[in-house]
Amino acid sequence: MEIGWMCYLRQRQVLVFFVLLSMFGVGAELGPYSVVEEMEKGSFVANLGKDLGLGLTDMYNRRARIIFQGNKEHLQLKVQTGDLLINEKLDREELCGPADPCLLYFQLLMEKPLEIFQAELRVKDINDNSPVFTEREMILRIPENSPLGIAFPLSNALDLDVGSNNVQNYKISPNSHFRVLTRKLSDGRIYPELVLEEELDREEEPEIVLTLTALDGGSPPRYGTAQVRIEVVDSNDNAPEFEQPIYKVQIPENSHVGSLVVTVSARDLDSGEHGKIAYTLFQPSEDISKTLEVNPVTGEIQLRKQVDFETVQSYEVDIKATDGGGLSGKCTLLLQVVDVNDNPPEVTMSALTSPILENSPEIVVAVFSVSDPDSGDNGKTVSSIQDDLPFLLKPSVKNFYTLVTKRALDREERAQYNITITVTDLGTPRLKTQHNITVTVSDVNDNAPAFSQTTYTLRVRENNSPALHIGSVSVALASVSSLFLFSVLVFVAVRLCRRSRAASAGRCSGPEGHFPGHLVDVSGAGTLSQSYQYEVCLRGGSGTSEFKFLKPIIPNLQFQSTGKEVEENPPFQNNFGI
Repeated sequence: MEIGWMCYLRQRQVLVFFVLLSMFGVGAELGPYSVVEEMEKGSFVANLGKDLGLGLTDMYNRRARIIFQGNKEHLQLKVQTGDLLINEKLDREELCGPADPCLLYFQLLMEKPLEIFQAELRVKDINDNSPVFTEREMILRIPENSPLGIAFPLSNALDLDVGSNNVQNYKISPNSHFRVLTRKLSDGRIYPELVLEEELDREEEPEIVLTLTALDGGSPPRYGTAQVRIEVVDSNDNAPEFEQPIYKVQIPENSHVGSLVVTVSARDLDSGEHGKIAYTLFQPSEDISKTLEVNPVTGEIQLRKQVDFETVQSYEVDIKATDGGGLSGKCTLLLQVVDVNDNPPEVTMSALTSPILENSPEIVVAVFSVSDPDSGDNGKTVSSIQDDLPFLLKPSVKNFYTLVTKRALDREERAQYNITITVTDLGTPRLKTQHNITVTVSDVNDNAPAFSQTTYTLRVRENNSPALHIGSVSVALASVSSLFLFSVLVFVAVRLCRRSRAASAGRCSGPEGHFPGHLVDVSGAGTLSQSYQYEVCLRGGSGTSEFKFLKPIIPNLQFQSTGKEVEENPPFQNNFGI
């Protein structure tokens, strides 16, 4: 278990080393790549290994992987071959809506050594949607005295496809009175106009029913139809006219629902019912219908479900004024949404390394990206961490950052760091986001054991009782000496097992002080008269460790038994080299 852990730590050290060598390569770009929507899962996109000039097993060995913002998995990478494949069917309309081109951004991250490549995937449209009219039947009331060439706008058809696959043309069923023209707005939408080419006679033909067809530009083209019912009415000489043909308005995106956008006004020179005007939004898209509403009497246009600059930056809508006789005029409202700082920055963590080895040089601890959907200064961000930590933030490719150590860390000094990544935008007021990570420091064997003192002294007082048998004294002394020797041997063995660095040569590494004296009653008489002193010095060097018994000093003992004196052996000193 311990061996496997050490191998893992060494691998992480090697990874950090190569990360430092490869930092200059961060920020390269790949592609661009493109696919057609609705392709089956597993379809081939590109070979990233070939594009990077890598060998067959290099991407596997370097632990390559694909990262999409928001942890989406639109693509998958076969690291064994380097092939980039479709991971799920891509619906361009679901992913991008009306936006064209439809671009998905992703990164290729290789860990060994660390390298990040920015890439984009373009999802191409196919003609998989037919035009649809929001009004399946349109009713027009046209005065019989309408001048030739007058145009009557009709509701347009919607097509979820983009580009040439969207609506390109309108046709009307054959008739003797009308033809249809295809008009194009500045936002790219196409709508039809019905143009009168022959005078109407209510008495001859009070009602005309036509079929309007919308065609897209696909091959073959798709189409949708709606019915146009024309009621020919008696003469109404004047159509409503707006005071200005175009209304340009700006509104902040944080405006409340119900806020007044603008008031439009039209007038009609006719009197009575023919002079009464009703205002409506003309051929509004679904977004406009949900966003704006017009008072049919006053012409006040108000906000309806709140605008969002990050979703839609501008709106273009026609306002229709219809009098009681069926005549109508129109104006155009150009509404510009003004951005405000209403989105805090977002932090996406891509990689995190924890624990990290102590005593190592600069280590890449984390890789993360920062995004803010606001525009201008509202979308610019500044990232920081606490000043009192031994870590440093470094900007990487685009909005990516790496968190690295400033210096080698010491686990014995601090074993864990709580890091708060603070990201603040430059808007007014400034918004910020905080992301907390915890980094632990793992231990390496970088501290040698140390004694609390260099010399240990033991004193044993000899029994001076006349009745003490010399054999008893010998046994007592042997017991004390054996116990002390055993304790010293165990102490030295522990030291040698844990030692990783020797103390400086010639110096006793160990604590200084004395063992407390103990009185040993070996005779049962309860008295001890003389002392034995043991001094131990433990030395550490680069090659060997040595301990010495200094003076077990046994003073002369005299016993009176049968009138004879017994004298102990003279003092001795033992040296043991280990």
